[in-house]
Amino acid sequence: MSSADNNLEGSIHSSKGKSSKYSWLTFSILTIVLWGTWGALISIPEGNNFPAELGFIMWALSMGVTAFFALKSANFKLDKSAFSIIFGSIIGLLGGIGQLILYSGAIANGPAYLIFPIIALAPVVTILMSLVLLKERAGKKGWIGIALALIAVPFLNYSEPGAGAEYSGWFLYALLVFLAWGVQGYFIKYANEKIAAESIFFYMALTSLLLCPIAWFMVDSPASANWNWDGAGLAFAIGLLNSFGALFLVFAFRYGKAIVVSPLVNCLPPIITSILSLIMLSVLPAPIVAIGMLIALVSAYFLAFDN
Repeated sequence: MSSADNNLEGSIHSSKGKSSKYSWLTFSILTIVLWGTWGALISIPEGNNFPAELGFIMWALSMGVTAFFALKSANFKLDKSAFSIIFGSIIGLLGGIGQLILYSGAIANGPAYLIFPIIALAPVVTILMSLVLLKERAGKKGWIGIALALIAVPFLNYSEPGAGAEYSGWFLYALLVFLAWGVQGYFIKYANEKIAAESIFFYMALTSLLLCPIAWFMVDSPASANWNWDGAGLAFAIGLLNSFGALFLVFAFRYGKAIVVSPLVNCLPPIITSILSLIMLSVLPAPIVAIGMLIALVSAYFLAFDN
């Protein structure tokens, strides 16, 4: 679930006066459920002897499947201008690198119920870069969201003495993903009037596939991994949750209004991920960490509604 996906509304011209039998709300709900579930399940294949780095490869393959359906919905029309290729590749690389760090670093070393609330704050970076480089102004809600995000960080990084010893190093990786997807959001915001969403999907899939050799060589013995259905197969299926969630988001913005769709798809998936992860782990976070999770989710809410 990268920020390129979360900002596809920038490259979709909502509705364009075209009526449809499809419901934007249906597509939005599908995106929320798929992304929220993906976040909770993403670490399971690693427990079945399928390294997280290889999980990235299966996700990249799932992006290829999604890109096919995305281009099919646009009658296989691909933007091939120099601007589209350059910025599409930048957007794809930032998204792919963020995903690679997520799989190989954050998920491999930390709990999803803490990682995803942090990543959900990536719009902070997008907003700040837009303020400085595009001379845009953040609204009151945007500044509240930024302030709450800064407050949430130390809460989320708190660990009680002797607690959570099984987790280490995840916070830095989560911040790197947060930065990569935040910067990616800025580039989509900058290029959104010239690159169609379906073409962004294509370049995202292409650059993700180009990063696969790096993920492969990060594993000591990839051939000995679990390439059965409960390893590689499960990782591919979980990757499809993320990829098709992004595809459904395209249609949600196509048939609905961005000002309505954006808050839904930005705020709700991390809540689902956190709840499902806590249920699956049968644990409760430390009170201070729980407060940080709540602050982060409220921050994401204000960032999503800032106009």
